[in-house]
Amino acid sequence: MKTIQLRRYTLVEGEYDAFVSWWGEWMPKVRPAAGFAIEFAYGLRETSEFVWAVSAEGDEAAFLALEKVYMASDARAEAFAGVPQRVAEHNIRFVQDFFPGR
Repeated sequence: MKTIQLRRYTLVEGEYDAFVSWWGEWMPKVRPAAGFAIEFAYGLRETSEFVWAVSAEGDEAAFLALEKVYMASDARAEAFAGVPQRVAEHNIRFVQDFFPGR
């Protein structure tokens, strides 16, 4: 069993390219190292949106426990050090996978 979290962001106007560059440099390193898998990541330049999903083995409680450790990690702190706020709005929810085992 794995738990998937869908993360939808509306980015600060004018920050799309900087955000995508930062995300591409850091998230593929720090999230997997913390026990997560990145399911997908898509950007919509025209509307300054970024949508991605991250998963972890286990149920929601296991995901949240892993996320708590990740949020307090040195690796995450390094990834966010000196980075301005580029996300104007975020919507983060757990979702169901209707095509497991693809």
